[in-house]
Amino acid sequence: MRIGLGYDVHRLTDNRKLILGGVTIPYEKGLLGHSDADVLVHAIMDSLLGAAALGDIGKHFPDTDEKYKGISSMELLKYVGDLLKKHNYIIGNIDATIIAQRPKMAPYISEMVSNISDSLNIDCNKINVKATTEEGLGFTGTGEGISSQSICLLLD
Repeated sequence: MRIGLGYDVHRLTDNRKLILGGVTIPYEKGLLGHSDADVLVHAIMDSLLGAAALGDIGKHFPDTDEKYKGISSMELLKYVGDLLKKHNYIIGNIDATIIAQRPKMAPYISEMVSNISDSLNIDCNKINVKATTEEGLGFTGTGEGISSQSICLLLD
């Protein structure tokens, strides 16, 4: 068994879509990044890559490479899932948290889980996504950005 931990953060900005777990969430701001800046999926990918000792998303998808500009993080997640299979890893489970003051995430979580499940070709019951606020504290609490954490278990 291998355990991996992932963390990611992106700044909220005008004129961008807010995409989390592959779901476009109606909001006045979106996350800034080279790809679609899906902070949830980025944290999940880093936890999976870390557990497998395969580096991180910066190694596999550098923000200096134009082919990743604006790319859907769900496509990148599929690549990570395929890479894990190539190395004979089985995903035991993923537990992830979105940290954002606004917007409310609850209406979108089941769709996020479904999207992640589809991209990794694993059962939804192996994926847990939850959300929390920071009670107005820090950059997430003031609405400057959104962060996400993920932990996973890989079986080898």
